[in-house]
Amino acid sequence: MIAQLEPCSVFRFFDEICRIPRPSKKEGKIIAYLQNFGQSCGLETITDAAGNVLIRKPATAGKEQSKTVVLQAHMDMVCEKNADVEHDFLEDPIKAYVDGDWIRAKGTTLGADNGIGMAVMLALLDADDIIHGNIEALFTVDEETGLTGAFALDKNILKGEILINLDSEDDGELFIGCAGGCDTIATFDYEEEAADEKLFFFTVNVSGLLGGHSGDDIDKGRANANKLLVEYLVRIAEKTALRISYIDGGNLRNAIAREASVIAAVPFSYKETLRVEFNHYLAEIEENFCDTEPNLAMVLQSESAQKTFINYATSQALLSALVGCPHGVIAMSKTMPGLVETSTNLASIKLADKKIIVSTSQRSSLESAKNALAKEVEDVFVKNGAIVTHSDGYPGWNPNTNSEIVRLTAATYEQLFGEKARVRAIHAGLECGLFAEKYPHLDMISFGPTMRGVHSPDERLSITATQRFWKLLIEVLKQI
Repeated sequence: MIAQLEPCSVFRFFDEICRIPRPSKKEGKIIAYLQNFGQSCGLETITDAAGNVLIRKPATAGKEQSKTVVLQAHMDMVCEKNADVEHDFLEDPIKAYVDGDWIRAKGTTLGADNGIGMAVMLALLDADDIIHGNIEALFTVDEETGLTGAFALDKNILKGEILINLDSEDDGELFIGCAGGCDTIATFDYEEEAADEKLFFFTVNVSGLLGGHSGDDIDKGRANANKLLVEYLVRIAEKTALRISYIDGGNLRNAIAREASVIAAVPFSYKETLRVEFNHYLAEIEENFCDTEPNLAMVLQSESAQKTFINYATSQALLSALVGCPHGVIAMSKTMPGLVETSTNLASIKLADKKIIVSTSQRSSLESAKNALAKEVEDVFVKNGAIVTHSDGYPGWNPNTNSEIVRLTAATYEQLFGEKARVRAIHAGLECGLFAEKYPHLDMISFGPTMRGVHSPDERLSITATQRFWKLLIEVLKQI
């Protein structure tokens, strides 16, 4: 069904890509697919030590003197699924289907981020009826968990003068800048203590949240499951002796947490008060998020007695740090109205080998603000006894308001569709910042079709917008 959509070549490749498992850092199968494709087409195909694949296609007749264009997309996808869905992202194909104007997946992320960018590039490389200059098609690895493919890219491998990044998610929007980011990881060591089985054990599960991209969606007023869970636990801990046996929330540093759960215990004398407090809290959050989280679910249930607790001092320190950890928009841009300047995401809470690992991510279009926010998050956790580390981070992409490719693309969009495109920056991270460091001469732009719910199982791709995306790209290549 998907392979039969128009443009047929694009959706045929997208359908094939959906069948190939490609989690971040596990891109071996898609790398092999791209290598086989390039070689079977007789095109120069290069794979570097990081796994990035570059396929070169010569210009069509009469376009040999045009500027060489680098088309770029990333291979990996965010692997998120609903808790009740059985899916092995290392082995199973994505179960994509058509729903009106949308392509969706059954209970998992779709991988249109950035599978549709790859599909468009493959369709272009495969075509013999599209006018274009010399093309370098760059497929990078591991964009979603650190941009490591772009970091590792050799400074001499690309020959192009223009780079078109195909990793944006809004038809009619042309991106000329993006935020930089870094991850902050806090680790608590804990001891196990024998549980008192005379206590009342219970579970709280948060589910049904929209989640979404921790950059693009951070300003949409969505709830964070980790925050909802922790704020309730702190209320209980302030009034009685709360013991925690297990806690888990969120999955990926670049996704807003959709689900979180805890197994805990309180004295039996507090059992009824616990339920009353829960009902009050649930009513509050349902009112607070009635517009943005229509499917919010938070359930309190009794639980069988557990054998161990996280030692009391560590669990208290953990709650103190989590409730104090900032989440959401910190500042809006003073130069670009409506653009988030600085934000942070309380991404995940995980138990492993008597350690509690809390992952957060910070983004900003200002390097100083990004670093200051990372230090603020660090201080919250260090004050509560955690060991904190930071990733190397990645740079932002400073807008070039005099860009020739931006002017051309904007004019082409208006000519094709009879409306002006919006030129803007994005709060999400793109690999363009790293390309700009390695190739400062590159004239860059990013655009793509409309996607919604990216980085969540609600991810969906607009068919109509994909058709416009394809039409815009091939016309821009013709005009260069």
